[in-house]
This record gives sequence, C-alpha cells and structure tokens, in this order.
Amino acid sequence: MTMFIRVCQRSVAIDGCLHLRRAFRKCTCFFGPLSRYVNSASGTHSVSDGDVIYQTFKNEDGNVSVAKFIAALKEAGFRVKDRRLQETMANFAQYLQQENFEGFVDETTFRRSIKKNIVLIEKALRGDFVIPEFSQFTKHIEEIYHKCKPNSGGKVADYIPQLAKFDPNLWGVAVCSVDGQRFSIGDDKEHFCLQSVSKCLHYPIVLEDLTAEVVHRYVGREPSGQTFNYLHLNSQDRPHNPMLNSGALVLCALQKPEWPLADRCEYVQEKFKHIAGGEYIGFSNATFLSERETADKNYALGYYMNAHKAFPPNTNLMDTFELYFHTCSTETNCDAGSVMAATLANGGICPLTGEKVFSSQTVQHTLSLMLSCGLYDYSGQFAFHVGLPAKSGVSGAVLIVVPKVCGMMVWSPPLDDLGNSVRGMQFCKELVSLFDFHNYDLKGASSGRKLDPRRRKAEVQGEKVVSLLYAASYGDVTALRRWGFSPLDEAVRFDHQACVDLIKHHLQLQGKTIQ
Repeated sequence: MTMFIRVCQRSVAIDGCLHLRRAFRKCTCFFGPLSRYVNSASGTHSVSDGDVIYQTFKNEDGNVSVAKFIAALKEAGFRVKDRRLQETMANFAQYLQQENFEGFVDETTFRRSIKKNIVLIEKALRGDFVIPEFSQFTKHIEEIYHKCKPNSGGKVADYIPQLAKFDPNLWGVAVCSVDGQRFSIGDDKEHFCLQSVSKCLHYPIVLEDLTAEVVHRYVGREPSGQTFNYLHLNSQDRPHNPMLNSGALVLCALQKPEWPLADRCEYVQEKFKHIAGGEYIGFSNATFLSERETADKNYALGYYMNAHKAFPPNTNLMDTFELYFHTCSTETNCDAGSVMAATLANGGICPLTGEKVFSSQTVQHTLSLMLSCGLYDYSGQFAFHVGLPAKSGVSGAVLIVVPKVCGMMVWSPPLDDLGNSVRGMQFCKELVSLFDFHNYDLKGASSGRKLDPRRRKAEVQGEKVVSLLYAASYGDVTALRRWGFSPLDEAVRFDHQACVDLIKHHLQLQGKTIQ
C-alpha cells in the first residue's frame, strides 16, 4: 500500500503543484489509514500480535470495553456464539463472570483473551473479509426483505398435507459469507423441510462417493422442459438431470445400496450436518409419513423408470423410495441453510468449520446444474434474470449461491404456478438489481450502476481519483473526457473539484486543453 502511494506520488510529480498536492491528499485519505494498519499488522513495524487492536479499543485508563470490542466484531459479521471465537468469548465470560460482556478488562487480560483467535480477529477488523462493509450490506438485504414482505401472491403447497399447515405470512432470510459473516431476519429460525432443495445437496454427496463419470451413466445433465415430477425420460431412457424427482430417485439408488436402509438415511443426514457446519439439521417424521402416503406420482415415476431399466442393476425400489422421502423430509431453517449455501459458494469448504466437505470440481458440477436446472420450469428465466445458481423446493425454500461471496437461504411457503416461492423469486430479482451478483454483470457496463459489496466504498472512490490522477499526469485527454462522462460527474458528487482544477492546470502546462 505504501509503495503504491509512493508510485502515484512520483508519477504525477506533485511536488511542484499545490493543486496536485491538495488533490493527492484527498486520494491518500482513502488509503492512508488502511496502509498504516496493514503495515502494522504485517510486521512492517515491530508490534506484537494484537497491539493494533488493543491500541484501537483501549480507553484513557488503558482498559478495553469488552462490549465495544464485541460490537465491532458483530459489525464485521461475527456472531457472539461463532465457534471460531469460542476461546475468546469463554475467556471474557470467565473474567467478567457474566454473559452479557458488560465491563472492562485490562491490557494483559485482553491480549490473553484474543490470542488464540488473533489471526481471524485481525482479518475481520482490518476489513479483509469478502464483504468488508458487512453492516452496510445487511442494511440493503434488510430493505429488500421488507420490500418483499407485503407480497401476498401465491398459494401454499397442499398436495402434501403437512406442508399445507404452514402460515403463508412466514418469511425468513439468512446470509452467510464465505468468511462466515452472518445475518438473518424474519422467521429465520422457523423449521421447514428441504423438499427439493435436498437434491442440490445430495447430488454432490453422491458425486464424492462415486465420481461424476459413474453418476452420469444413470442421469443426464440437461433441463427437461417439463414439470419436476413428469413421467418422462430422455432419449437414452435416463432422467434428464439430478434436480428432478426422477434424477433424485437415481441418486438414492446409487447411494450406498449395499448398506441397511437405516444406515443410508443416517449417512445422508450426517453429511447434511457437515455441509451446514453443525447448524440445525433435523427430521420431520410427520412430513415423511405424509409424503409417503401421498406419493402416487413418485411411485408411478419409479416403476416407469424401473420398466425402462433407468436404475442401476439390483436396485431395491422400495428402499430407494424410502431414502428419497427421508431426504425430502430433512428439516432445517434459514440460518442453517445459508451456511449450506455458503459451503457451496466457498468451493466445498464450510466457512464455519473449515472442513473440506466437497472437492472444488464437485461444487463446479453442482453449481452448473443448479444454474441450468434448479428452478423447475422457471430455470431458464431465472438464469436469464438472476444469473445465480439456486435450488427451490415446494416447502417455499430457495437456496441461493453467490460463488466466492456468500450463500443465502430464503423461505416463504406461498408458491407460484411453477412451484417456486413467490417472495423468494422477488427477493432474488431485487438482489441482482441492486448488487452486481448476476454471473454476466460486466465490469464497467451494467455493474457501474450496481453496488459491489466486495469492495469498500472508499476503495471505489479512491480508485477513481487515482485513475484520474494518472490520466492527468500523462495528458490522456480521451481518458479524461471518458472519465468525465462515466462515472465522474462524481468529481462534483464526491467533492473532487480540486481534481478537476489540477487536471486543467496540468494540461495547460503542457499546452493542451480539456473541454
């Protein structure tokens, strides 16, 4: 960072120009504090671990307010019960003899308390998480949540009696970044069944066990163009893709067929828990029984597939049905679901535990199919308008993946005519209209009007100023004109009049003019 500033300083030759010096000070005000922090944290200066943090939070007496320190961690996206901060929080609670963390600790206690988690804490407070201004990001998510809440469209699924009992007003949203930053709002702790969302989680489990080559001998990779439970196979008499009921039945047939059924069910359940980082994963026996009693279409589909030899040899069809109903009846909530989505967003590594649950190639295959086939008959429209891998279920859940950034789970029981959550679909559209999360948002084009939560506001503004300074130093009139149109009407908006003045002055010295 320091070297970057020095290079800028030399390249624009600010020493002899007062206007240039003033504008450069505006530029470095964005980067200076960060530079000092990075230098300190990286050891450029001889400071011990936690020194910068202690100096930041100490009061006049040299003590640290634990509540203030924890508030800063929360703003960065941590939760008090985050297991990655377990040692730090336990030390504070033990010293203060209370769990609300009201009180002060001295320097020695503070340093000892944060020592085991110092790397993670420094990264968070330095703003080096994937979403550096997490509190600002969550304010936007909250606004979208409230914008979608009045939407009363759709109807709760009633073909499975247990699903019909849900209140249509329930609405929850949760976010987990690939660095474990978390936010949730609404009915985020309410339990619901995964239903078809389980397909995008079961598929990578089977891939890891058998490889993609084996799995795709029995199931295709193409959208079907039909409803999720339609009695239809592809030209090779195979299910079109694993995100359909037919494809999910094949996955169940492939999953440890030599094991007893109870062990197979337990195995999948445990895998789901690993994906969720130990967050809530349960099982609804009532939904399981209800689904089994009303599964005529699934039974018909299974026997149709069996007649066309779509299953692996020696498949026990009844066990396959039972395992399928079991995976669909797996319970979770928005909070845990967002962690599962974040594990996929993070290349198969759970952000809360650091466990590598899936290989990066397995995740690549999974996200590709989620993008092309994850939203039933709406998959093409969703890929066009939203451009993110996602999977919906008739319980009203939608699991959304923003690769390398975050995972989300939204849940609202009322469904549209295609079986997708009405509020969930609105949320996704609002999300990509505000943030440049669409897979094909091109930098400098549509994304110029959108927010990029991966970058600090000051970083974006500072980058514009630095680019402007470089253009001025080289007398690049074309670049300066282009800058003036897009996006630096911002020279006025961000109060960079000094930059405009220095450009004119610099060009005049070179005998050039700018209109």
